[in-house]
Amino acid sequence: MATFRVSVENVTTRLNDFLSDVGFEVYPLKVGWYNSVLIPSLHLSYPDDTLAVVVLSTPSMFEQAFIPFLEQRGISGLSDPIDQCVKHYITSAVTQCFPGQKVDSMYDYELLPNRRPKFLAQTAAHVSGAAFYYQQLDVPDQPWAEKKMFGVCVHPKFGGWFAIRALLVFGDLTVDLEMERPAPPDCVPSRVDRIKLLEAFNYHWQDWSYRDIIPPVQTYSQKQKEYFSTPPAQRLALLKTWGFKLSNRNQPDPNSDAPDQTNERA
Repeated sequence: MATFRVSVENVTTRLNDFLSDVGFEVYPLKVGWYNSVLIPSLHLSYPDDTLAVVVLSTPSMFEQAFIPFLEQRGISGLSDPIDQCVKHYITSAVTQCFPGQKVDSMYDYELLPNRRPKFLAQTAAHVSGAAFYYQQLDVPDQPWAEKKMFGVCVHPKFGGWFAIRALLVFGDLTVDLEMERPAPPDCVPSRVDRIKLLEAFNYHWQDWSYRDIIPPVQTYSQKQKEYFSTPPAQRLALLKTWGFKLSNRNQPDPNSDAPDQTNERA
């Protein structure tokens, strides 16, 4: 299959023009950067110089994308409204920005047949320079002995008030060797604060405190917090109390077949 050299800025500008006004950010990376920090069984099956883009949602996505999405199409047929909203906007962006282009869109909720995620979202965010992925190994003289502590990404502007939504792999686009891997901003440099971050994320994630490990420029609105604090099975009922109807149009939603997911990815 033929591959083409591409201007990374051209790709990200097109996506940003479509997605930034509705609360998303995009960050480019090489597939090789991602594969280089993972074991072979977790690699993406593309050449190292293949272009990929990681897509994040910011706090404003809820009001700028999610609420208008529900107002337009209603809530009938939705299994996971956030996932289907994200898929709607990203699919529209790819279709309109790159017609006829081979783009493999992988979402954070999608699993392979072996039950592994299609991509490791926090790893992709880290190697793209979007957000620093703080892990247990980043804490010298760990205080947890043999206990497993899960890692978490911190955004330089939003702290923990964001989510990693998708990875777009441009299968027939390659980038020059001159494209350098950016270092993600180390916003939590001290050992004490890294311990505080990981313990808040692992032990108290439901109280939102880990998200404020740095002063964020914006946090989730009260309505957004209410939505994500509600158990997934009860969210459609919550949306009804907000006044959303089962359907606001006659046409079926093109993304209504997205899989039902119950895990929390606020």
